[in-house]
Amino acid sequence: MAQRTMNEQSYRIATEYPEDKLTSYADKEALISYAEGTIPKLFAARVAASPEKIAYTQYSSPKSEWKSITWKEMGMEALRWQCSIASDHIATGTRAAIGMHNCREWVLCDQACLAAGLVVTPLYVEDRADNMAYILQHTDTQILFLRNYRLWRDMEPHWAHLPALKRVVIMTDGDELRKNTDTRLMSLAQWLDAGENHEPATHPSTQPGDLATIVYTSGTTGKPKGVMLSHTNILTNALAGLRSVTVLPEDKFLSFLPLSHMFERTVGYYLPMMVGAQVTFNRSIMQLVEDLSICRPTMMICVPRVFERAYHAILARLSGFALQLFKMAVHIGWQRFEIRQGRGQWQLSQLMWPLLDAVVAKKVRTRFGGQLRYVISGGAPLPSTIARVFIALGIDILQGYGLTETGPTLTVNTPMRNNPLSIGLPLIGTEIRLSSAGELQARNTSVMQGYWQNEDATKQLIDADGWLSTGDIASIDDNGFIRITGRLKEIIVLSTGEKIPPADVESAICEDTLFEQAMIVGEGRVCLSALLVLDNDVWQDEAKKLGVDAHDTDALTVPQVTQYLQKKVSTRLRGFPVYAKVRAVRAFLTPWTVADGTLTPTLKMKRSLLAQRFAAEIEGMYATKK
Repeated sequence: MAQRTMNEQSYRIATEYPEDKLTSYADKEALISYAEGTIPKLFAARVAASPEKIAYTQYSSPKSEWKSITWKEMGMEALRWQCSIASDHIATGTRAAIGMHNCREWVLCDQACLAAGLVVTPLYVEDRADNMAYILQHTDTQILFLRNYRLWRDMEPHWAHLPALKRVVIMTDGDELRKNTDTRLMSLAQWLDAGENHEPATHPSTQPGDLATIVYTSGTTGKPKGVMLSHTNILTNALAGLRSVTVLPEDKFLSFLPLSHMFERTVGYYLPMMVGAQVTFNRSIMQLVEDLSICRPTMMICVPRVFERAYHAILARLSGFALQLFKMAVHIGWQRFEIRQGRGQWQLSQLMWPLLDAVVAKKVRTRFGGQLRYVISGGAPLPSTIARVFIALGIDILQGYGLTETGPTLTVNTPMRNNPLSIGLPLIGTEIRLSSAGELQARNTSVMQGYWQNEDATKQLIDADGWLSTGDIASIDDNGFIRITGRLKEIIVLSTGEKIPPADVESAICEDTLFEQAMIVGEGRVCLSALLVLDNDVWQDEAKKLGVDAHDTDALTVPQVTQYLQKKVSTRLRGFPVYAKVRAVRAFLTPWTVADGTLTPTLKMKRSLLAQRFAAEIEGMYATKK
């Protein structure tokens, strides 16, 4: 009986919220038909519907200018790529891998391969060579597209383990490539020329339920697993997103999160294609701020880290009256937001907003291009303090949630139902429930087909009734908003028996601009301790106040510094229960990164690896507490 009640509640939540937004679209029947088809059919329909409209824009380094391409031109280019695939005689159903940064060539490669009946496997270009080689070997990839020759050279020790690989296409040319004697290698220009006398390899028999892609999860432990997603999995997820948040044909997206991950791929690539919105590709993360001001997007798919850095940069420049003015703008701007959400009442202080908007809020919005309608944030929890600041200043952040295994989105806040403390409401067609342990479980048409060649792992994740276990502990309030409160496997259990979800504690600590990263430890211990990475710019000023050399790593362990850091951490955790307080800290100046293996490509901490790497420091913190 309890199980049935839980199912009934989950269905009610999924169908009541959010409101269906498809009534906002002139041709909603077309959107529905796109979701019922395949990705190549979606692309062909968009080319036919908007031939002269700009599809993509990217920077051309040789000419030092931004260049745009229309949908008609994209369609013609995709046919050239299909001809070249046909010339290589790559069998239908085999795997093609893409190792490139976001660019129109990524889209062309994806569309050409899918139209040819191949299964696309994206690679994260910043990943280690052995990880990329493992994916190629595990999927028996036959054709590989790489950004440059260096990526292939880095995989040299693994070449012998890739017997299935028939063709490697390098996007650029160069002396190294021309001197290489491996007949599998060709530059993009050579490869396209070689395919000119062939017919496009198209497979219209591809069905919506057929496998479209295998996406390897950036797991925090063990080997990555290949998530199998069909055309239906992906396209119904994109359509469900449009039912929650209206995206217009006039919208402009700025694409900078890796297309190798489903968040950007579904929401920042296939979804804009459904409505015919334009996508501009960011040159690099280092140039993101500049590209925002140049491209002035109206929509953006983002991760919290972008706003965390912007928040710290803004606060670092403010003091005195300017800081007080900023805080006033946030306070009154937040009141405006709450009024729009139906959760607040108009107050006399609202009369100050036009002035505060002109001198504070508009400057912050300009930093993001000045035209953003909405930002969809996902991948990790967005700290409530940071969300409050940017929403109050007029940047509407809609936090969502999902997994690669769900295509990826499960929930999202909507413009008129936005609770920044939550991950939002279930997408239309998504059923949500909580297990007896409080674990969030979901069921919809976007749940993956399974893990590639790993049936046991699939059965552990998805039960016989199609319910997928997310591994996240959650709560659902009376209005249907869902909040993640911790990870089932990441709950820290102290020796006293108290259970603490570390993410909440870490998020609170990092609201202080001094702390760039934080990891809480304490499993089986009497109390919590913290590994902290300091923001180098902020630390320069703090070190002067403390009379220590900011560049001397030994200074981070002197008592006056550790006591100072401990005090700042305690201030951030003032509202937490006594057992959730941090009793010892150890600070570092070198950030944890994807490159050094301590973060996943989606910027999640590899906790077990970090714990191993800093085992001596952790033991040292607890030794001082004995």
